[in-house]
Amino acid sequence: MMNDEHGCSTCKAPGTENYEKYTYGIGRRKKTAYQYDYRHTDGDLFSCCAPTLEECRRRRDEWISKKA
Repeated sequence: MMNDEHGCSTCKAPGTENYEKYTYGIGRRKKTAYQYDYRHTDGDLFSCCAPTLEECRRRRDEWISKKA
């Protein structure tokens, strides 16, 4: 995912998504998650963290359906 020097999303073009996979935890308890950003065609930014990219996209789709 492309971030500026302050860690903010550079997801600026309408209808685009950016994501970054990261690991957190200690030792054997490490887990993987995704930071996900989506810029809606109306300019609103959706952002979330979830264990899978599919879950991020499901949350995005739910968010979009509530906007309608």
